[in-house]
Amino acid sequence: MTEKKYHRGRHKKKKSGRKSNLFLNLILLLALAVFAVSAYQLIRIGKGYLDGRNEYEKIRELAIDSVEEDGQEEAPEGTGFRVDFDKLKAINPDTIGWIRFSPEPSVINYPIVQGADNDKYLHQTFSANENTLGAIFLNAGNSPDFSDRNSIIYGHRMKDGSMFRYLQDYEEKAFWESNPYFYIYTPDGREIAYHIYSAGQVEDTSDTYLTAFASDEEYQNFLNMTKEVSLYDTGVQLTTADTIVTLSTCTSASDEHRFVVRGVKEKEVNLNQ
Repeated sequence: MTEKKYHRGRHKKKKSGRKSNLFLNLILLLALAVFAVSAYQLIRIGKGYLDGRNEYEKIRELAIDSVEEDGQEEAPEGTGFRVDFDKLKAINPDTIGWIRFSPEPSVINYPIVQGADNDKYLHQTFSANENTLGAIFLNAGNSPDFSDRNSIIYGHRMKDGSMFRYLQDYEEKAFWESNPYFYIYTPDGREIAYHIYSAGQVEDTSDTYLTAFASDEEYQNFLNMTKEVSLYDTGVQLTTADTIVTLSTCTSASDEHRFVVRGVKEKEVNLNQ
């Protein structure tokens, strides 16, 4: 009887060892599966970034005729930059403009589109490809000729530095001092220079996103607010005769916060003349 009990005990130990090995194998397989899924996601994200960058580079090569950078801090009477909007509209009829910064952040150099709502271009590129880069787009409720008192342009803050990622360089006043302008080009041949007068973080429900105002007084109060919430004083003065463009992107702070750069229209040049 004792010998039988001994053998039974030894058999139990072997079975326990098998269970332990099986458990370790399952853990290993699970770890490999998690690694494979993570690797796939990283490759997919990386490919998305690469595809998006390549697409927009091809669009620039197609649509930009010439650039003559002068590096001036004062808004020039025409930068020499030309956009072929006929080619752009042949690809996407929603094209309503082009935005660029000069001299920096030069990576922001994109066509502007406007959809029937503000969801269409969140994950759809200029060429109608599904991609997390999306497109730079004008608020659906704004006039496409940028004549509203506050026109809002949205763009993603991409980790690869594309789209509106480098708007946050304007957190530093020294960067603004070297790069106080951005430019919008329109299909009717206008080059509009915007003098940046305010930059900072806001909540997505902020009055920053108001586009209609009941009176001049209401609009002036709005302009005063946009200056007061800026990270620094630019010294740029605004009146109710001015129109502004608000550039908006997400932040790393939270899903409810946005980083905005606001520019007031300072000069307009007709490039067709």
